[in-house]
This record gives sequence, structure tokens and C-alpha cells, in this order.
Amino acid sequence: MGTNAIQLSHAGLGINAENRNRLTRLLRSGPGPFTVEDAAAALGMSAPRARRFLAYLASRGWLVRIRPGLYAAVPLEAARPSEWRTDPWVVAAQVFAPCYVGGWSACEHWGLTEQLFRSVVILSARWVRDRTPTIQGTSYKVKVIRPERVFGTRPVWRSGVRVEVSDPARTILELLDDPALGGGIRHVSDVLRTWFEGDMRNDGLLLEYAERLGNRSVYKRLGFLVEALEIPATDLIQACQRRMSEGVVRLDPSGSQGGRRVGRWRLIANATVGSSLS
Repeated sequence: MGTNAIQLSHAGLGINAENRNRLTRLLRSGPGPFTVEDAAAALGMSAPRARRFLAYLASRGWLVRIRPGLYAAVPLEAARPSEWRTDPWVVAAQVFAPCYVGGWSACEHWGLTEQLFRSVVILSARWVRDRTPTIQGTSYKVKVIRPERVFGTRPVWRSGVRVEVSDPARTILELLDDPALGGGIRHVSDVLRTWFEGDMRNDGLLLEYAERLGNRSVYKRLGFLVEALEIPATDLIQACQRRMSEGVVRLDPSGSQGGRRVGRWRLIANATVGSSLS
């Protein structure tokens, strides 16, 4: 948020010159959102004093409290400052860092689905107690992952803040690893078809990511789906055959226990996708 947010035409209540100068310094320190610690460092004051100052600015309509201890500037055009909502991706980048946007949210970003989801999927390398929080009216679905699994992302800029999102190949792999992040295996199969038919397809990168992920179940789901969807990818199918694990997995881990066993892929087909389950 630029310093031009500090203007008399703002819908918030007036503040004196000294506090206006402090607010200007705070906004010049970064685009936000910012924590109490950020404000204390930027303004050279103690954390308790910074906390009181942020609460004061929020009460006057110059800031909005995203959650306890986290605030963002309110833009000039906000008619009701208290109802202003910060970009959910920007909020996630601050609250769940280190993290990235993935799953169906990344699918929406890359145009891999026309389906709209109400919540934002976040993959975080930090411990998060509440995996389905609601912040400023936005629902999040958070999956905690090991730090070494944070790879294959691209930066996007939202409201001047850098946010990481899984790239198309990483997104596909993520859905094969955990279909629930893609809204279930049927929707995952639709996303997979779109990826293969579009200009984002990169079989080599997909296999490279799969090797790095280390979950050999993804080869079973990938190979099975490619065949079921009748996608021409002979080399990819052969690579999946060579690399898949020995055990048997379910096509959709969150689906029913029953289903037809597909020996070729060591997989229980517990959902119908494509034109074939053989």
C-alpha cells in the first residue's frame, strides 16, 4: 500500500499530525500486511506501544485488523474501512509463511479449471493448528508439508506483495499426490486432461517433480488416468510403469474402500473417470 493512502479524503476519522507521520513511515516500510513486530521496528517503539498504536489506527479507520496482531492499510476508495478485505492470497503469504498457493486455487490461477471454489488452498511448511481457518470472511484449506516439499513455485504479485503459487506441473503432481486438494479424483482427471491438451504440458518436468516428491503412488494414479482418459503419452506411461511402487493404493484416497483392482497399475479404481477403468 503506497503512502498516498494518507490523505484527508480518506473515509477514516482524523488523526493528528504526529500520528499521521507515524502512519506514513509505517506504510513506507513495506506494502503490508504488517505485524506488531513490523510496526515496532519501523517506528522504533516497543511492541506494546506499537500494538496500541495499530489498534488506535484501526479504530479510526486507517487500518483494518486481519487477525490479532496483523493489520493492513485501508485504501482511499473504501467507503466502509471496517469492512475492507485484504487480498486473501496476500493474507495467506503473511499468516502461513513459508507457504504457497496450490491445489484447486492454483488450478483456477492457471486456467486449468472453470469450477470455482469457495476456499483457498495453502501448502505451508510451518505448523498450523487450525487447518480450515476463516480470515476476513475467506475460508482456507491448509496442508502442512515438509520444507523440502516446497518447490516448483512461481512468484505472482498481488497488491505489491510477492506470493508464491505452484506452477502448472507442480499443481498437477500435487493433485495426484493428494486428490482432495483438487476437489476429488474426478475433478483432478478433468484438470489433468486440460493440462495435457494445453500449452503448459511438460511431461519431463512432471516426472522430475514426481521423483523429487518421492511418493511413488503418484505414478500409479498418473499412468492410470492417462490411459483412462486416452491421452497419447506412451513414453510417460512407460516411465510411470518403471517407477511406481509395489503396494496397492486407491485411486482416490478419500473415496470408498471398494472398487475394482487394476493389476497393471496396482491400484483400486474406486471412482469412474474417462471412458475406461481397465
